[in-house]
Amino acid sequence: MEKRVTLGNPVLPYMLLAPQIIVTLVFFIWPAVQTVIYSTQVQDAFGTRTKFVWFENFSRLLSDANYYSSAQTTFFFAILVTGVGMSFSLLLAVMADRIIRGASLYKTFLIWPYAVAPAVAGSLWAFLFSPSVGVAAYALDKLGFNWNYLTNANQAFFLIVLAAIWNQISYNFLFFLAGLQSVPRSLIEAAAIDGAGPVRRFWTIIFPLLSPTTFFLMVVNIIAAFFNTFGTVAAITQGGPAKATEILVYKVFNDGFRGQDVGGSAAQSVILMTIVILLTVIQFRFIERKVHY
Repeated sequence: MEKRVTLGNPVLPYMLLAPQIIVTLVFFIWPAVQTVIYSTQVQDAFGTRTKFVWFENFSRLLSDANYYSSAQTTFFFAILVTGVGMSFSLLLAVMADRIIRGASLYKTFLIWPYAVAPAVAGSLWAFLFSPSVGVAAYALDKLGFNWNYLTNANQAFFLIVLAAIWNQISYNFLFFLAGLQSVPRSLIEAAAIDGAGPVRRFWTIIFPLLSPTTFFLMVVNIIAAFFNTFGTVAAITQGGPAKATEILVYKVFNDGFRGQDVGGSAAQSVILMTIVILLTVIQFRFIERKVHY
């Protein structure tokens, strides 16, 4: 016989759910609905009158070459941040899992960067690589490397990728380390007795057992690369030089708040959300099949 927990007051479950429902409605559902409405409107220069234009904002946006350039930059940026960041985080987790003495202190230092907000992380890296006062820029100059990310598009892109990876690396490290510690030691010891080396043990035993963690982090990192890196780009390059680092989430802000194109900015937000949803669905539809729980 199945036992079910019941509450004496039938209203209590709804009262417990009410705060989260209110937060979701006010900060997620309502802004999303407003964005969809604004994407079908055009405002005058003073923002006092609006005109319903159906899908004119979307058609104008999809015929803009600058938008496709920004989308290409964003996809390349997301691939680098996700791929390189997760790979380096996994390497750090494997090394930390093998440390015996001072492991707690080492792991604590690796967790700290996640406490830094993206805008603050961007400011730190911008200061380090500042062409005029940056320590890293000074060292590169002494090595004969002409560093100036304010005028060089490739250097600016490299810097925002580096800052985004550094800011996300602790989050990935935590989950990978937890996954490594949950791998049964008996399997690793049995493989070692059978003559399997460390590399073969990792690829045939440890990494397949980490597939649920890897899949989860891949989904989270791609979403973070599309949305949570706004502060990093705003603090370091502000989309420059010459829009070389203007990823989609920053373009929404740039066109909406600076260009005062509310309708076009809202249309960009709708497309950006649609892209992220489709990417997440594709990952769950095709990649999750290879995950072994």
